Amino acid sequence: MKVLFDHHLPFALAHGGFQQQLLQTKAALEQAGVETDYVRWWDDAQRGDLIHFAGRPAADYISFAHGRGCKVIVAELLTATGSRSRGELALQKMALRVFRKILPGAFAARMAWDSYRLADACVANTDWEAHLMHYLFGAPKERVHVVPNGVEEIFLNSASAARGQWLVCTATITERKRVLELAEAAVRARTPLWIIGRAYADTDPYAQEFFALAKQQPQMLRYEGAVPDRARLARIYREARGFVLLSAMETRSLSAEEAAACECPLLLSDLPWARSTFGGHAGYCPVAGPERTSGFLRKFYDAAPSLMPPPRPASWLEVGRQFKAVYERALERK
Repeated sequence: MKVLFDHHLPFALAHGGFQQQLLQTKAALEQAGVETDYVRWWDDAQRGDLIHFAGRPAADYISFAHGRGCKVIVAELLTATGSRSRGELALQKMALRVFRKILPGAFAARMAWDSYRLADACVANTDWEAHLMHYLFGAPKERVHVVPNGVEEIFLNSASAARGQWLVCTATITERKRVLELAEAAVRARTPLWIIGRAYADTDPYAQEFFALAKQQPQMLRYEGAVPDRARLARIYREARGFVLLSAMETRSLSAEEAAACECPLLLSDLPWARSTFGGHAGYCPVAGPERTSGFLRKFYDAAPSLMPPPRPASWLEVGRQFKAVYERALERK
């Protein structure tokens, strides 16, 4: 079996957890005995048994692949869609039905709504997003699979340590992650917060506002950029009082699962991805302004030392084996 990976956005243009997820998945598959490569768009001689498309390919993409005898797996993160309310999702489903009837075929093809139905398998990160693939886009239930993120062994096997005073948040400095709002809430609640991550661009106005606040509040806010040393990051999680991520939308946070592997108490946005992943093993905060958030943050800070740790996440090797099983089922299907 040879699997080719493809994606529409080059990593050089945008960093983040998605890049880590894809690289770790590819490495885990190789460890599980699967030959892998990246799609080389310029190489008309390249061959593979299956394409793992990280995103939503056009329907024509899938048709051309099938014409070459190559299966296609759609592995899209429904980040925005999966964070909508049930009422908003019902409206979206109605709108999709109307659009399919009234819009020109070329426009509908560009939106790639039929890709879920045409793909040989669809992979979701959570049960909730698996449901949405069927509910909104018509993916056949028998072709939809849930495969979680994995966690590196350096986090899973990290040594226990005494917890300190700092809450930690590992996230890209961008509006979707609501890092500035979290920092403002921490200042209000007087809860020391260490932000780890970097902006897509330091000139971004949102990032600059966060940088300015961190400089103004060094007693409450700690910011040193990203921590590329994975062993050091594991120690930070082990020594943190708790982990906080209050994104406006999310799919399945790698950093939250890394913190969970280090037995760090969690406070997350009250969104379906978090409830689906951690259930009753995390604290939840509504997506709200800094004033309201500060109360939840203070309560979590005070309770964190007595909270039970989250369950142990899967390793990347376990995830690689799950993907291998999905591929094998897809290849067997006529």
